[in-house]
Amino acid sequence: MALHTEPLVGHPALQDGDVEWLHLVVGDWQLVADLAFADLVLWFPVDAASSPAGSGDRSFVALAQARPPTSQTSLHRDIVGSRVRADLRSLVDQAWSTGEPQWTAPSAFAPDSAMRVSVWPVQHRGRTIAVITVHQDLTGHRTPSRLELTYRRSAKDLLGMAARGHWPDPQNHVGSSHRGMPRVGDGLLRLDTQGVVEFATPNAVSAFRRLGYDDSLEGKSLARIVTDLQDQRRPLDESLPLVLTGKATARADVEIRSVNVTLRSVPLRDEQGRAGAIVLLRDVTELRRREQQLVSKDATIREIHHRVKNNLQTVAALLRMQSRRMSSPEARQGLEQAMRRVGTIALVHETLSQGLDQQVDMDALIGRQFRLAVEISGDQPQAEVHTRFDGGFGQLHSDLATPLALVINELAANAIEHGLAGAPGEIGLRAERRQVGGNETLRVVLWDSGGTGPAPAVKDGGMPGSGTGLGLKIVHTLVEVDLQGTIDWAPRAGGGTEVTLDLPVDAALS
Repeated sequence: MALHTEPLVGHPALQDGDVEWLHLVVGDWQLVADLAFADLVLWFPVDAASSPAGSGDRSFVALAQARPPTSQTSLHRDIVGSRVRADLRSLVDQAWSTGEPQWTAPSAFAPDSAMRVSVWPVQHRGRTIAVITVHQDLTGHRTPSRLELTYRRSAKDLLGMAARGHWPDPQNHVGSSHRGMPRVGDGLLRLDTQGVVEFATPNAVSAFRRLGYDDSLEGKSLARIVTDLQDQRRPLDESLPLVLTGKATARADVEIRSVNVTLRSVPLRDEQGRAGAIVLLRDVTELRRREQQLVSKDATIREIHHRVKNNLQTVAALLRMQSRRMSSPEARQGLEQAMRRVGTIALVHETLSQGLDQQVDMDALIGRQFRLAVEISGDQPQAEVHTRFDGGFGQLHSDLATPLALVINELAANAIEHGLAGAPGEIGLRAERRQVGGNETLRVVLWDSGGTGPAPAVKDGGMPGSGTGLGLKIVHTLVEVDLQGTIDWAPRAGGGTEVTLDLPVDAALS
């Protein structure tokens, strides 16, 4: 659950680091909700500066809310952004003013109520900066089990640490929302100050059974158990000793007999000092296997792109060799154009083979491709053609890379052949991202400085008068079908022609 920060902006009661501390609390308080079998609500006074302490007139707004997956919720609607109820306001205000926890009796709200609420201040650097209410539904209340008592005791320890400013640990913060992080239901151990297991949940016992430990966990040193199971020849996670003794907030992985278990320790403190720790653990063997499969698949995809690039380069080389044997200028030109197109596609596959991301750095790809297209498209070696690249394409989806590179390739070749017509000149490319109607678009403009002869005629529809060749047909198909954009030709001020492409950036997603 994200923190509702609007009431915190510019608030005079807050100092540097207070908002970040609240983010840390909310980032890890699902652990407390799970242990307490209770709903949690974080409250902040919206007019603390104007109301005297203990006046009861102070109003509080809910900044965040957490529900317990270990129990049924007692707060069925989302109350983030709402003001505190009148029957709770005095209790919340008292916790804020005194910095001490407050409790209600089960019948505090109505004679038939089965709700118990405790209120805990959140301290940072000796000041109360928020208040947490813990809502426990006592419907069907029975004699609690040892597991439930251990859970509630651990939750009370953590809330007491929050009230003294000792939780969460900002130096070694390991939030509960990270992927693969163990939760309370995955397995829990309660350790004493010496690292000896006081209590182990059934899921924790099962996880250690899979690691190869069949004896009772309780009454044994957790560090000794894991050390005896470990293969001493294998490197150990450097955080493992801290986790197994519960001396620091940390996370570590254990791999034994092809079984992967991740552990997370949360030290507990009381007024006298260390009070033990809780260690959450989760069997992540299947998760690690899937991750390894993904890595293998990514490597396979990269290898496929690499081999496709090599094959296309071989095809381009064969076309180049064949073109040199042609006596007909038209046949030679056709083979050279095919070679250029194949080379463009090969360059895209080379780029895709170098990374795993679905997003491609088009500035590097197109910048290189644009220069190559100009260099190999000129029929007149003595005609010097300069290139200019302005703006930026940014990151684009890989599905757009091949059609866009081919379009740039064809337009550059067309500009040299028809725009400059063998004369020295300049070919330019400009790209910019724009917001049009709330949607992000990419505008690409390719222009030439014009040759010594007359510029190609441009029809009313935007197609040049000579636009019946295969290259321009390819351009129109790629722009309108693959890229879902538009293309327009126009005379350029100062001579030459410019072509404008407007392309939706999210074309690949549709």
